[in-house]
Amino acid sequence: MQLGALALVIGSLILDVGGIFLIPLVFVLVVPFERMFPRHDQPIRRAHLGLDMTYAIAGPLLTLLGGIAIAAVAILTFAWLPGLAFRPLVAAMPPLVQIIVGFLLFDFLIYWAHRFSHEVPFLWRFHSVHHSVETMDWISGFRNHPIDGAILAPPIAFLLAAGFSPEATGVFAVLQVITGLFLHANVRWRLRPLQRIIITPEFHHWHHTNEEQAINTNYSVFLPAWDIIFGTWFMPKDRRPQVYGIDEPIPTGLLPQLFFPFRGLRSPLWMMRHPIKGFRYTLGLMRRGTKQLWRSARRPARKAVSAVDA
Repeated sequence: MQLGALALVIGSLILDVGGIFLIPLVFVLVVPFERMFPRHDQPIRRAHLGLDMTYAIAGPLLTLLGGIAIAAVAILTFAWLPGLAFRPLVAAMPPLVQIIVGFLLFDFLIYWAHRFSHEVPFLWRFHSVHHSVETMDWISGFRNHPIDGAILAPPIAFLLAAGFSPEATGVFAVLQVITGLFLHANVRWRLRPLQRIIITPEFHHWHHTNEEQAINTNYSVFLPAWDIIFGTWFMPKDRRPQVYGIDEPIPTGLLPQLFFPFRGLRSPLWMMRHPIKGFRYTLGLMRRGTKQLWRSARRPARKAVSAVDA
């Protein structure tokens, strides 16, 4: 397993040597604020730091694998079909209106994709790797399963098919990733005046906490409005998140974590050897997944808990 992880790292460096400079860049930009304004008293050299750094170094190759998954999901989910129906409407918008509407649609769709990745068991298999982080800091945001990134596929496919600018859509996706890295920082800023306008580290730390009341809350990527509207907003004013991670036991190595979501699933080889059974098996998974998506979408809104309510 260690040799496999080393191969991923070497492959990533060959693919993109510049990627290794991302780690010191994020370190220089974030760690000084963590030392001056720490949320939790924790050392820089904390447990599983090496694992998260390995994720960061192996990022280019993992991103390539994730990109393949994104392309496949974008096609197979048919999210581009409703996008085509909206194409004439989008074409009639002025450029500035296109950017604003595209941003709002991207954020709205990512909210639901993120929510589904928590509340649909099959999708949670992959997203749980990211939430297995028990120490929030400058490097923890890099721990992501490459297949987990496929949740971006339907929103991106919809926007592109609808005729929104590919450049703007790409910028939205990149900003989502960059913002995510900084929201994991170990800083104590509350930024209360902004909490209902844009997401903050406080908002995202509550999303990552393993405290029962906060589980399945704060899904928004840019605008907390979606959590407020759909009843998943959680920002208590009298306390702060203390415990992170998840209850499920997840292995700590890079390759074990990459293979972890596939436990209990039929292998592609079995599917090829038994095509009829494989088709029925896949159809059953899709049927259950559709029901789980519908159940998540219809989940009753919870009473919002706010840090800024009177």
